[in-house]
Amino acid sequence: MSWTYEIALHGAPDMHAAMLDWVASGSFWGFTALPGLASFDLYTAAQGPARDPFNHDGAGPPLLLLDFASRDTLDAAIRQGHLAAAVALLPRGLAATGAALERRFYPVGDDTAPAPLDAPFSYVVRYRRPADDEAAFNRNYLATHPATQAKLPGIRAIMCYLPLDDLQTVGVQCRAHGLAGADYLIGNEVVFDDIAAFNGAMASPVRQELRAHFHEFPRLTGAITHYPMTRRRLVG
Repeated sequence: MSWTYEIALHGAPDMHAAMLDWVASGSFWGFTALPGLASFDLYTAAQGPARDPFNHDGAGPPLLLLDFASRDTLDAAIRQGHLAAAVALLPRGLAATGAALERRFYPVGDDTAPAPLDAPFSYVVRYRRPADDEAAFNRNYLATHPATQAKLPGIRAIMCYLPLDDLQTVGVQCRAHGLAGADYLIGNEVVFDDIAAFNGAMASPVRQELRAHFHEFPRLTGAITHYPMTRRRLVG
């Protein structure tokens, strides 16, 4: 388990290039100085034909995932304005959403211990409110999806993301800097060595099983996004 703050960047079509230029310039130093920061990952749209037979959402927005040493240090980063100060350093012309999240790691294959986040290709999925029964949706998702995803051929890591709603409500400083709430219900991330391994997993019978599980969940009317992404660790 870890405590994560996600910042998703949205903007003009040249956003990816501007974001990479911003990283290359070293301007992300304000994030690296956040008290209690354990790791800092940059996610950008994967290059190549990722093939999910059921979803085609295109290129996802760049994501900054800031992992903190504890829930308390994440809480302090929000309440004391450290995140707001870092957000103010983002390039002009970018809109952003933010979410405080509990990140849970799960085993893969026949392992019993949760797998670490090492491989560079991630399929990043986010479910947004509302749902007919949010608690039941999350219970069903956590009870069925990670255990089934563990059987996907070539999978390297599985994570679920649960919103920390009490921390979202105190993020006034971040919202003052243009960081709107993401309004997530739950998130998921499955990790592979590369796009070819992901495509092989999506062509397996396990993907069909996952789809069947989804249709058994309580009705969700919020948006769902599925983005193939490449992760680069900047800190940690």
